Amino acid sequence: MCLAIPSRIVKIEDQMAVIDVDGVTREASLLLLEDARVGDYVIVHAGFALHKIDEETARESLDLLRDVADRLDGGDPPAA
Repeated sequence: MCLAIPSRIVKIEDQMAVIDVDGVTREASLLLLEDARVGDYVIVHAGFALHKIDEETARESLDLLRDVADRLDGGDPPAA
């Protein structure tokens, strides 16, 4: 199973991007993605940016993932 986490492009040099998720950065190849720009949100798998997503969708996904992580870490129990 693969979990796609939206990442924001913070820097582009040649065909490589520096991407950020909540302050954690790493590199991803842009070879499979056309017209990527700094500030775009992308879905990355195996080190390659596969496609862009809009900011609202990215933020909703990140909020849901944070909520799940909080619950797994012993936060509020799920509503019945």
